Amino acid sequence: MADTPAVMLRLTPRQIEKLIFPVGFYRTKARVILGICRDVLGRFGGRVPDEIDELLTLKGVGRKTANLVVTMGYGKPGICVDTHVHRISNRLGYVRTRTPEETEMALRAKLPRRYWIGYNDLLVSFGQNVCAPISPRCSVCPVKPLCRRVGVTTLR
Repeated sequence: MADTPAVMLRLTPRQIEKLIFPVGFYRTKARVILGICRDVLGRFGGRVPDEIDELLTLKGVGRKTANLVVTMGYGKPGICVDTHVHRISNRLGYVRTRTPEETEMALRAKLPRRYWIGYNDLLVSFGQNVCAPISPRCSVCPVKPLCRRVGVTTLR
C-alpha cells in the first residue's frame, strides 16, 4: 500500500491505524510513523538509514527497532532485544543484566555473531510458549538441564 516514506505521508493517521491494528498503542504509533517518514525524507533523502546510530536519531526509534531494521532490512548483524530476549537470557544465566540495552551489549560481547539475527526469533517464540514470564513451563523445557532458572520462583 505505501512502500516509500513519500507514499506513506499520503495516508491519514486513521488509515495507518487500521493497517497496523491490533498492535499495541496503534494510534500513537501511526503518528510516530508519519513523523519518521517526514524525517527520513527531510534528513535522509527518503532512504531509511542502514546504521543503528542514524536510526536512533529518528523520534520513536529505539535500539530494538533500529536493530530490527538493520538486520531484517539490510541483512547486517544486530541483536533485537525485547522483553523475551532480556528475560530469558538472564533466566538462563547467559547474561546478568538489568535492562534490555545492557542485555544487547552483553550479548554482542558474548554471543557468536552468526547467531545474532536469529536469536530474537528463537527466544520470542520460546518465551511465548515455554519460558513464560510468570510460572514458566520448566517441565517441558528442552533446555532445562542447562538453565539456571535465575529469578524463577514459580514453575510448572
